Amino acid sequence: MNRKITTTKIAIFQKKEIRKIIHKNEWWFSVADVVGALTDTVDVRDYIKKMRKRDKELNVYWGTNCPLLEMVAKDGKKRKITSANTEGIFRIIQSIPSPKAEPFKRWLARVGYERIQEIEDPELATKRTRALYKAKGYSDTWIEKRMRGIEVRETLTNEWKKRDVREGQEYAILTAEISEATFGMTPSEYQKFKGLKRENLRDHMNDLELIFSMLGEASTTEIAQNKNAQGFNENKIVAQEGGSVAGKARKDLERKSGKKVPTNKNYLLKAKRRKNLNNK
Repeated sequence: MNRKITTTKIAIFQKKEIRKIIHKNEWWFSVADVVGALTDTVDVRDYIKKMRKRDKELNVYWGTNCPLLEMVAKDGKKRKITSANTEGIFRIIQSIPSPKAEPFKRWLARVGYERIQEIEDPELATKRTRALYKAKGYSDTWIEKRMRGIEVRETLTNEWKKRDVREGQEYAILTAEISEATFGMTPSEYQKFKGLKRENLRDHMNDLELIFSMLGEASTTEIAQNKNAQGFNENKIVAQEGGSVAGKARKDLERKSGKKVPTNKNYLLKAKRRKNLNNK
């Protein structure tokens, strides 16, 4: 039985983002991101088309070994993305004449080895996630909340899976219901509010936003368990109820503090400033 596809992760190769997910218990990478990182082409789709036309063997291999897997696209929405595992990426690299090929191979081998380590010791994945956030300049207190939020989210999605909610679109709809009840905005509306595109919304939330996100999802899990909600329709009602618990708490805080919880601030500006300082 195949393991479920998890959320999209971002790996960095020479300052280029490579999207990856775990599928069948191994890393699968966005082919477009890999080609873009190795070639610096402005039209990745056209480059891949010409590459397949030039390399007949690769083209035959493509349909079987480069499946469409769901990842977060550049517009921030989940879409089917052409993907390949480590072996598949190595084959694609053979068809790309690039001076970056050798360092990329070493990078890819290291990423694959890290996955093997994480299977043997799951705590390593958590440690690496913490280290990545730390390297990006997030505070220790923020990182603790973000990591706790990841656990709360995973608990909720595991609950949905047990209750016959289908991954993909149904998860997205229920998540939107919780968010709208909690903040008065769906995740896509929240991203626009913060000026984000493909970035992970929660990586750009402040402490309070993370806390209320957790409250909405933890409340949804608790209500689903207590009501034994089954299927999409029942869990949609539960998602609205769980989100409303957080929404009422948020509004109460806003009344007493005189300040809105949702903020259009994000961490992009901080990252840009830090990059400029490092380049001086």
